[in-house]
Amino acid sequence: MLQHLKFLTAGESHGKGLSGILEGFPAGVPLSEYFIAKDLARRQMGHGRGGRMTIEKDHAEILSGLRHGTTLGSPIALWIQNRDWENWKQDKMSHEPPLKPVPEVTLPRPGHADLAGTQKFGFSDIRNVLERSSARETAMRVALGAICRAFLQELGIQIFSHVIQIGPIKTRQPGDHLASDINAVADASPVRCLDEAAARSMIKHIDETRKKGDSIGGVFEVLASGLPPGLGSYTHWDRKLDARLAAAMMSINAMKSVSIGDGLDVAETSGSQVHDEIILVDDKIRRATNHAGGIEGGMSNGELIRVQVSMKPIPTLAKPLRSVDIKSREAGMAHKERTDACAVPAASVIGEAMMALVLADAILEKFGGDSLSQVKAHIAATGVR
Repeated sequence: MLQHLKFLTAGESHGKGLSGILEGFPAGVPLSEYFIAKDLARRQMGHGRGGRMTIEKDHAEILSGLRHGTTLGSPIALWIQNRDWENWKQDKMSHEPPLKPVPEVTLPRPGHADLAGTQKFGFSDIRNVLERSSARETAMRVALGAICRAFLQELGIQIFSHVIQIGPIKTRQPGDHLASDINAVADASPVRCLDEAAARSMIKHIDETRKKGDSIGGVFEVLASGLPPGLGSYTHWDRKLDARLAAAMMSINAMKSVSIGDGLDVAETSGSQVHDEIILVDDKIRRATNHAGGIEGGMSNGELIRVQVSMKPIPTLAKPLRSVDIKSREAGMAHKERTDACAVPAASVIGEAMMALVLADAILEKFGGDSLSQVKAHIAATGVR
């Protein structure tokens, strides 16, 4: 649903690597591989991650669209090498026909793209599906999102995230009264949780779940501050900012629901309790509260944007569930690969990237401009800040 920015990723989980292209990005934005690397490293953190994170040390190489430290306005191309390719290239993931037959994967995992993917494309080998449907692809999305973060930061817009639930354990919701740099506080926690007591319980629960050969999901929250009002539009369904954010978050592997502001709680309250009264603060029209989560009528209203995303447990289990062989039709136990017991902390960083991509697109849609200086001038001319 991106209108002005376009991005594309390619690559398989155990292929040579991941490639990505970001088109429509303005010129003049300061950028470096080091800036992107910081978010890629954050994606690899989190208690409950599996063995893959000990193999990969993700680094995005900028192949085009950058000169002397600033973007050129031309398409930006990135490349992330998969180190695990060296362990797989000779048989399972070779581009040429293998010298000897490679055993097919034929027992689909419940909850994964395996079965529906083979039915869609007519494959007899589930590996043709699982390699692309793997969450490994999100490493490139984080890299592309980091580029958008660099642009947004130049405009005074910040994006944060933190984990608010893992399994049955919930944090005390801090609401809009958060530290100035939420990410610094969250990143210091093994589960990216701002509530230390809840974090300790979450870690214990993840460890117990891992010992059982099982996996666990949870909920994270992504926030954005410094946004002008009027991003998005009420005039068409596909221009509504909340719809665009919801689609972006749901595109992340294993996400099952998205809520904004008070989310599902609004169904249990009356209008007088849930709608944010409008007040005047220092001659600026503001909301007295932020139950709406910074979005009204499909548009940003100038308040803090709050989006909560629910993630299901990872479908690859150390102790697999029952399945049926797609070739023999015989009952068996589902295919098993390396897996995470919990990936909610990492997913929150991916959520930041998707929000950055949507918000950067919405900024360019509203204000226009081929360069950072033009965008800043257009924002200043509107007087919305």
